[in-house]
Amino acid sequence: MADTIFGRIIRREIPARIEHEDDRCLAFHDVAPQAPVHVLVIPKQPLPSLAAATPGDAPLLGHLVLVATQLAAKLGLDGGYRLVVNCGRDGGQSVDHLHVHLLGGRRLDWPPG
Repeated sequence: MADTIFGRIIRREIPARIEHEDDRCLAFHDVAPQAPVHVLVIPKQPLPSLAAATPGDAPLLGHLVLVATQLAAKLGLDGGYRLVVNCGRDGGQSVDHLHVHLLGGRRLDWPPG
């Protein structure tokens, strides 16, 4: 996997407003938020997308979702929130490093767009 902006954020080469960090992931506020709360939860291990995930990645994928739900509670998203994982260019993925979007703080309509 080629180095990405997220790899540079993990290594602290690019500043980010970090909301959470543990041994498996990093969560930080998106620089171009699409909702009042827009946090990205990314694995520290390189994984380009959901399409590249294997059964062995299941514990990591579950961890990313659990961290996102814990952050939703911490950030006061009591009225609800959305988790989004874009996969591939047609799916809206702009960085080749798996990331979970945590969106909330306003009503999120469906379909998303």
